[in-house]
Amino acid sequence: MTDKKNSLGMKGIKRSVLTVALGMCIAGAAWAADPGGLRISINGADGRPVAGATVKVSSPDSLVSKTGVTGEDGTVRLQGLDPATNYTVEISAAGYNDYSASNVAVVSGRNLSLGYSLGGGSSSSSATTLDAVVVTGASLAAIDTTSATVGSTLTLQMVESLPTGRNYQSYLQLVPGVKPSPGGNPSSKSGVNYSDIGGAAGTSSDNVYLIDGVDVTDSNTGTFGANFNSEIIQEQQVITGGVPAEYAGGSGLISKVITKSGSDEWHGSLNYYLQNDNLVNKDKHGESAGFSTYDTAFTLGGPIVKEKLWFFASYQKKYREDDVLDPSTGSAMRTVDNDARYAFFKTTWQITENDRLVATFFNDPTEISGSRTATTLNNRDFAQKQGGDNYKLEYTRDWGPVLLNAYGFRHEGELSQIPAYQDVSLNNVAFFNSPASLAERSQGGGGTALITERNRDEFGASLEYYLDTSWGTHTIKGGFSYSENEYFEDSVITGPDRARYASIAAANAGVTLGEFFGPGWSGTRSISSSDYSRLINDTGRPGVGDSTAADRAYFLSVVDLNGDGTVSVDELNAYQFTSTAGNPTGQVNNYRIMEASAAPFSVYTKGKTFYLQDTWTLNQWTVNAGIRAEEWTHENSKGQQSAKFDWEIAPRLSVVYDVFGDGRSKVFGFYGRYYDPIRTNMADFAGNLTGPLLYEQVFIGDRWLTFRVRGGEQTPDALFAPSTKTPYTDEFMLGASHTIGQDMSLSVTFTRRTTKDILEDYDLALYSDPSVEPGDHGVAHPGSMFYLPYSYFGYNGAPNSNYVIGTLAGGKREYNGLEITLQKFKSDNWQGMLSYTYNDAHGNTNSDSNADFQGDWLAIDPRAPNMWGRQPGNIEHQFKAFGSYEFNFGLELSAVFNWNSGIIYSRSQLISSRYLPIMGEEYEFDGIYDTWVLPNSIGAETGPSYYTLDMRAKYVKELPVGELEFFVDVFNVLNKQSPISHMALVDGNGVYAFGQPNDWVEPRRAYLGVRYSF
Repeated sequence: MTDKKNSLGMKGIKRSVLTVALGMCIAGAAWAADPGGLRISINGADGRPVAGATVKVSSPDSLVSKTGVTGEDGTVRLQGLDPATNYTVEISAAGYNDYSASNVAVVSGRNLSLGYSLGGGSSSSSATTLDAVVVTGASLAAIDTTSATVGSTLTLQMVESLPTGRNYQSYLQLVPGVKPSPGGNPSSKSGVNYSDIGGAAGTSSDNVYLIDGVDVTDSNTGTFGANFNSEIIQEQQVITGGVPAEYAGGSGLISKVITKSGSDEWHGSLNYYLQNDNLVNKDKHGESAGFSTYDTAFTLGGPIVKEKLWFFASYQKKYREDDVLDPSTGSAMRTVDNDARYAFFKTTWQITENDRLVATFFNDPTEISGSRTATTLNNRDFAQKQGGDNYKLEYTRDWGPVLLNAYGFRHEGELSQIPAYQDVSLNNVAFFNSPASLAERSQGGGGTALITERNRDEFGASLEYYLDTSWGTHTIKGGFSYSENEYFEDSVITGPDRARYASIAAANAGVTLGEFFGPGWSGTRSISSSDYSRLINDTGRPGVGDSTAADRAYFLSVVDLNGDGTVSVDELNAYQFTSTAGNPTGQVNNYRIMEASAAPFSVYTKGKTFYLQDTWTLNQWTVNAGIRAEEWTHENSKGQQSAKFDWEIAPRLSVVYDVFGDGRSKVFGFYGRYYDPIRTNMADFAGNLTGPLLYEQVFIGDRWLTFRVRGGEQTPDALFAPSTKTPYTDEFMLGASHTIGQDMSLSVTFTRRTTKDILEDYDLALYSDPSVEPGDHGVAHPGSMFYLPYSYFGYNGAPNSNYVIGTLAGGKREYNGLEITLQKFKSDNWQGMLSYTYNDAHGNTNSDSNADFQGDWLAIDPRAPNMWGRQPGNIEHQFKAFGSYEFNFGLELSAVFNWNSGIIYSRSQLISSRYLPIMGEEYEFDGIYDTWVLPNSIGAETGPSYYTLDMRAKYVKELPVGELEFFVDVFNVLNKQSPISHMALVDGNGVYAFGQPNDWVEPRRAYLGVRYSF
């Protein structure tokens, strides 16, 4: 494994060099840099346009300044500006007084509209601002009347005025409609917010995370894949709807972070933040555990060569130590250390007035000694190592109306887990009608030592061209990129026999297989009625794993009660589990996964993307029409192509109308399609031909017999079906925005989204066997509504694999949402926001490229009875508010308020660690016998509504050089330790009963900090 890792490192260096070389050889535009622009209109005191006025904009935070001359309509468009909130606009025109406006904001990817009125003659007063001017101080209230994109722009000044976590994931919680998230991957609008694995809510795999154009989204999980010091942020733009063709994503939010670049003056900071258990109120729902944490960082930026070469650097160390207590006894379980170090370095070289080169490096190595979750037992605890290096080189050329850019980057990400207990095999134990404790159900060790890497190489080029004609203006953008995602894995099942067990409690010895599938069991059951066909047809069959003809004969002698040479469902149901021989913790043998061989491997996804769009503005109308095309291929661990998805075309179209023609109000409509390319987790599932070889086994009589082989080349675990489509979401949106006064904005949007061609893995033995007769248990017969002929998957017959990855028949999600936001941007010392979001989400599947059970069990097929319902994980109503006020003597007070109506969840049972919908007694449906989902199970329940109120007090003391800042954040000021979720398992989990609160808002807690900056 070490040699493999070293070879990967050398390979990564070579790829980085190649990426940079290719990027430098290609001319393209600023889609990676993603600059902003200003549309400035100049009128005289009489209200008539001023032609020939010279307008210059510049910022101390940018090496770029732009100058233009107004046309006959008195307007000029200045593009290619770096995001900043401190631009100065300087205006000069013959016959008018010179005028300058300071603290003007530029936002990446937007063209804000500004208007100024000039006083005429030497005796005239200086220029005055028209009512239409909406940039006051560092206000961002100006609206882009050429764009239908919906989202929020977060500046460092804004987020550091409010009580938030000190990271970019926490800042997302300020955005309207973003749902609560314990892990920093929040859902927005139609994004999936629930996983049935563990019944986890609050994590979306639909988001896209960009840092200076580097896509740091984990290509395997779809969650964020990098961390960094929040003080390097110049701007964080969060897009939640109306995504133009230049961007991927769309079914979730897009987080774009633009980092600082330095300036012609030296600036820096040094901070220290801390929190410990003395700053936290007593936990009303358990013994408060001791902890301490600190966060220290420095930043430094300035000129290497003034007006030519700048740099910005940062280093942060975050450390946390937690004492974890047993939730039942309050006794100490373990101490967990979390040690993270984030480095950042960026240089910006303005080679000429029109040529720029930017090089960026950042990394985030982190080591975590264990889990802080009290319900994670010591024997199931894992140490974790994560993080990696990131490199980017970018060249930009400005040719007046044309912006060109070329870039290349490499993103590295490790996420490895090592179990604390490796000397005993994992054993999940199921109990019948018994209040078994978590420890009784979770016996043995951690199970698997796993080392993974998720690396991404990308280079690309794009172009932006501005064209002014008698029929309006055009901003034409086009671009191309090539990316390669690598997933490397080295996994080893721990324990003396290299196996993971799922057993039956010794007290329940003698239970039959049929009884085991019935209700009343607590704990994990790893085989289900969906495995009947394999248990009957493959168990002990020669060639299945290490089974021999003698094994098959033995299996028949034990299970074939009438001696006819075949095994029926009734005979299999009658088999009793009694043996404890060799069980790692003395329980009844039932099921296990044995690792026959282990080997590291890598799989790849390779993608090409192209986009072309035109933003055409004529008078008060703007039409943005574009297409985005994507082509992806998957390679297995032998370097062979395992799947190719042809070019998918995603149209995007928006129409915007500037209601009064003054840049202050707009109405808009948008239609767009967003594709969701299949991640490397599926490339792994269908491509680990040289990786570990696993046997799934059931204990019959006196021996383990294999009924399924997973991994390895002889019987691939899965194949991509030739007919598999790329999942997509269609969005239709209507909205309106209006600027109130000079510093407030009101926006209303309605969104409708539909997601189709959802991905899932299928067991074709259940769906496509033409020999099945009506009346069989859990198997589709020809002519039934569930039957999918081999041709549906693109085959003529059964392929040589356990599963195939295909398009989930009948799978669909529908979303309708309304969002209202009123925001006061900072002026007169205060800022604030109010937002309300209504989310209506229904569907019949929660699958999201995760190889779940819906293609393995007819009872939870999307077309099965009672599967359509409210989407688990959704929150129907949300209200958010924040505000801050800065006193003239240096004190600033602020607060953030969040309320939601509660998380929707299903009435569930636990099978294979998954929260699957509850089912009743077996009955016949469409000629098939199975235990179908009960009515009012899917999305039938709503968790508790709750609110939180957080406050911050900050004091800034001016010093002869720089300033000193002190702050205290108080989270959950009212100390309302309200429940935030309910137990979803109908039989409970041995700790909480169904519908009982099982998680709460953390107690009131304070966070202290001090920072010196200059």
